[in-house]
Amino acid sequence: MRIATRVVLYFIGISLFWVISLRFVNPPITWLMIQRGFELKEQGKGFKLEKNWLDYDELSDNLKLAAIAGEDAHFMTHWGFDMQGIQNAIKKNAQGKKLRGGSTISQQVAKNVFLWPGRSWLRKGFETYFTILIETFWSKKRILEVYLNVIEMGQGVYGADAAASYYFSKTGSNLSKKQAALIIAILPNPREWDARNPSAYVNRRANAIAKYMHHYTIPE
Repeated sequence: MRIATRVVLYFIGISLFWVISLRFVNPPITWLMIQRGFELKEQGKGFKLEKNWLDYDELSDNLKLAAIAGEDAHFMTHWGFDMQGIQNAIKKNAQGKKLRGGSTISQQVAKNVFLWPGRSWLRKGFETYFTILIETFWSKKRILEVYLNVIEMGQGVYGADAAASYYFSKTGSNLSKKQAALIIAILPNPREWDARNPSAYVNRRANAIAKYMHHYTIPE
């Protein structure tokens, strides 16, 4: 019992230190970036990792708005979990409809920055734990900044600046409303969908995101 208690206390201490540190220090790499790089290498395509950190004030406001409109409409008001979205997902599941992931931006940051890729109840538990921690110790501004710098936005492409350069030969500071919406529109399947040459479905998603962007606010 003492050993188990000690392990739990060590884990809590280390995780708190980790989360609080990353409130001030930018994460240099994530487990997903490493895994994807080795997957490409195994396919004979070479290890690819395109990323460049932009501070929050350098990021395009259009991209911030598009991320909230397309990925997490209640980002500014929830505490890490979108209860309305969860209820809607349960209803759709009961009706036998296909579900989309539905994770909030905070949950996506938790699993992208702190956890290994994969799916399991254990990982989901850790995701919940780290989501609560970052919502407690980080500002919404920091959560959105980290999200837009680490999220997978193409094959070997991570973050706003790399995506803007890859798809539109621009920086992540200078994206039009439509370009920002297109990048966010591909996030459910960034390795298969293309923001530069969007399918009709991706284009419809982007148009819907662009249409509703003005309804939202971003952290200041």
